[in-house]
Amino acid sequence: MATALDATGSPAEAALRPLKFEDFTGQAKTIERLRVMVGAARRRGEALNHILLSGPPGLGKTTLAFILGNELGRNVRVTSGPVIEKAGDLAGLLTNLEAGDILFIDEIHRIQKTVEEYLYSAMEDFRLDIMIDQGPNARSVRLSIPRFTLIGATTRSGLLTAPLRSRFTLQTRLDYYDAPTLAGIIRRSCGLLQVEIDAGGAAEIAARARGTPRIANNLINFVRDYAQERADGRITQKIAAAALELLEIDASGLDEMDKRMLRVIAENYRGGPVGMSTIAVAVGEESETLEEVHEPFLIQEGYLQRTPQGRVITPKGARAIGLSGFTNEQGTLL
Repeated sequence: MATALDATGSPAEAALRPLKFEDFTGQAKTIERLRVMVGAARRRGEALNHILLSGPPGLGKTTLAFILGNELGRNVRVTSGPVIEKAGDLAGLLTNLEAGDILFIDEIHRIQKTVEEYLYSAMEDFRLDIMIDQGPNARSVRLSIPRFTLIGATTRSGLLTAPLRSRFTLQTRLDYYDAPTLAGIIRRSCGLLQVEIDAGGAAEIAARARGTPRIANNLINFVRDYAQERADGRITQKIAAAALELLEIDASGLDEMDKRMLRVIAENYRGGPVGMSTIAVAVGEESETLEEVHEPFLIQEGYLQRTPQGRVITPKGARAIGLSGFTNEQGTLL
């Protein structure tokens, strides 16, 4: 059974995580690739080859790492790129692993470049050459480490260096979930939480969860509270809709920050183009948060376009904030 030596996520989120391939819904191509690798590693009695999981946050990268650990009967040690600040931190993590264990590094694109260079030999040759002291007293110490599996997760695969990317045997991307698949995940989560929900309630939450299981599970917890406080505890379509309106999440999954971004572009900058740093200042949020959390959904759903000059609102985006018939900076009627 996989165990986390370093816990991540909330206890509620961890309780809802599947621990077997059979319980994981969606991402069929990625699951099939991982099944092949796990089966082959078992047959050979070897450690699993290194794997890179990419895609937006909340789609199941950490969950898949725990599933792999469970399927192989190995421990999973979890850390993140920014936490590993120097080579000694990496050495401490790797030397505490046992043969076949999994090291999961979230946001691996944010790992320090000096540390990344030590990771190359660890992944290929299962050794570390650490420099001790400085100047005339400097010396290199070679540490042998057990054969382990590195699973890297990233939301921005384009920021990974080519040498690091090339050392992963499998590079696979997780995509947003469609509404029917997400509804199935919601029904499973409600079953684990012992919450009664009908098909209409699951479909309503799925439609507003932005194709992301983590968001869906977060919404379930609030809708459950709402149903217990304002109704009979059963989640129906009407109850789910009322609860999510209270959270200011509309029927398309747009939240208040999404709409603030669209309004700033439309009203302050005549529909764009405008840079993300300018939008961030206007809405009072970090540009990285807007780029990683809000912008991907807005672009994928057609509310926003990214151009070389900046972000531009689309006709669909203008309608979402009640500005149909709006003329943008280029004179285009939205």
